[in-house]
Parts: sequence; C-alpha cells; structure tokens
Amino acid sequence: MIRFLHHQLDPSSRLIRLMCAEYSLVLSMEQISPFKREAEFTAISPAATLPVLIEDDEAPVVGPLANIHFIEQKHAPASVAGLIPSEAEAGAEMWRLLEWVLFKLNDEVTRYVVEEKLGKHERGQGAPESSVLRAAKANLAEHLLYFDWLLASRTWLAGEEMSLADFALAAHISTLDYLGDINWSSVGETRDWYARMKSRPAFRPLLGDRLVGMPASATYTDLDF
Repeated sequence: MIRFLHHQLDPSSRLIRLMCAEYSLVLSMEQISPFKREAEFTAISPAATLPVLIEDDEAPVVGPLANIHFIEQKHAPASVAGLIPSEAEAGAEMWRLLEWVLFKLNDEVTRYVVEEKLGKHERGQGAPESSVLRAAKANLAEHLLYFDWLLASRTWLAGEEMSLADFALAAHISTLDYLGDINWSSVGETRDWYARMKSRPAFRPLLGDRLVGMPASATYTDLDF
C-alpha cells in the first residue's frame, strides 16, 4: 500500500497525483492541512512540506522533487513513454520549465494566493490581504503571457511531446483556477492547452475536489471554458 499525505489544493500534491494517475499508480489518500503544522505531521515532514509518500514500511518521501524521483525510479511503466524525456535536449527544456513552475511561478504567485485565501481560511485568521493578492495577480498575468508565447509555437509546454512540465503547470493553474484567480480572456493558447490537460483521464479526480466553505470557480470543472 502507498500512503499519500496531501492537501486537495496544494499544487505540489496535485502534480504528484497527476503523475501517479498517468502511471496508473494507486494511492491511499490522506488529507493534511500543512497550514496548521500539527505535531503528528511535522514529525514526518519537519518543514510541513507536501506531498508525503510512504510505501509499505519505507522511509517517507517528502516534497515534490523527491516524489518525482521516487516514482520515476520505482513506478514508471516500462510499456509506455514516461513523462521525463530521454533525449538530452528535450529533457533539459522539460527540467527548465518544471523548475520555472515549481520555483518561479510558485514563489511569485501561487504560494501567496494559497496562503492568503486558503492558509488564513484554514487557520481562521480572517480575510486575505488585498495588496498581496493584487501583486500576485499582476505577476500571474506576466507568467501566463510567457506560457502563451511558448505554446504558440509548440504543442506542449516543453516541446512536441507531453511531459512532466505540463503536469506541473496544470497543477498550479488548477489550484489558481479553483480559487478564481485566472483571467482566461487574453491567453488563448494557454487556455486551449489547459482544456486538453483537463480532458485527460488523470485529471478527472482533481476536478472533483471540493473544500468545505470554499466553492470552486465557475470555470473549474468546465471543459469548454
């Protein structure tokens, strides 16, 4: 059995859920609130980092990069192409954009939106700080324009084959879209790409996620948005 500690709207958790679903890897899901930093959780993940994967009695695998490595090494199917390109140049571009999403997009946009809208909500700390959300939204607009520029000349984010970079970006966008922070009107290429991602079978469980007291945006489950 593979235990998987996650939060429904944590983008890193969503990335690993998508990767596992694409590889037909079944997880036993356990919902965690990293914002509360409860002792039982921080004993496993001292930095309160998600996701955490625990297979049988092995040591916990903590964080998105460790999870990616572990799953790719132990559970990538041999019968189909994996999500990490084997060719050096294609792989380098995939890792560049994966890093962009996991670090640059997260550090400039996602973590602020999640903390203000979700973290404060779960800790009962009141309303989000509007100035923080405005800054994050302005940063998001610049990121989306860059992704739109990339997708105007390639089929998938890192090239002509779908890769882990697509799942990383889709995970972050899905969190932001749930929270109502995506303006799709000026980024048609990204919207079309995301519609293709949302239509994949691996994505369906994410579209069914709901948080009590925090409904999804109108576009969240719509495949024709």
